[in-house]
Amino acid sequence: MIATTFTMSLPQWLVDEAPSLPTHLATAEEQMELVNSLADRNWREGNGGPFAAIVVDAATGELVSVGVNVVLASGISSGHAEVMALGTAQAALGSWDLGADRDLALVVNWRPCVQCYGATMWSGVKHLVVAGDGPELERLTGFDEGPMVADWAAQFEARGISVTQDVCRDGALAVYAAYGASDATVYNARGTGSLRED
Repeated sequence: MIATTFTMSLPQWLVDEAPSLPTHLATAEEQMELVNSLADRNWREGNGGPFAAIVVDAATGELVSVGVNVVLASGISSGHAEVMALGTAQAALGSWDLGADRDLALVVNWRPCVQCYGATMWSGVKHLVVAGDGPELERLTGFDEGPMVADWAAQFEARGISVTQDVCRDGALAVYAAYGASDATVYNARGTGSLRED
């Protein structure tokens, strides 16, 4: 019998913590501090990689949704933090287009991988805020982020999605360094193994 459905859910620790999360985060720095905190907790809980994302109202700072990487917990390779944050926001708002009625931003602790690049672009968000861009994530963690185009930010901007970079970059790098120093599973497809520095 072939499978006819699959489900990805936020981990129980985040479900339990959700009621205590702030309802509003006024600045990009406050937003990214929450993202970095969730990313660090996520890998330590064993759900997936050290990645988190949130969707916020760009004008008010209202927290619309949260997401963390759930690849290991779900067994589904597309269970990245951005996909979870965007998907739960779309479910909460009842729309596949997050830009239809709101001025929403996706805040994530690094430039999206190739999968999440597309997911972000098609989601309807009007803003992308990232902790950083560059080889450090792959070097520190061993993850393969895929063949991103060099002008990735310009491609977002050309489609009306503003990009803000280098928000709490050092905090994100500290999370990646801690992950890289651990014995956590690095799950690259096709058995490519770790890209970490040794």
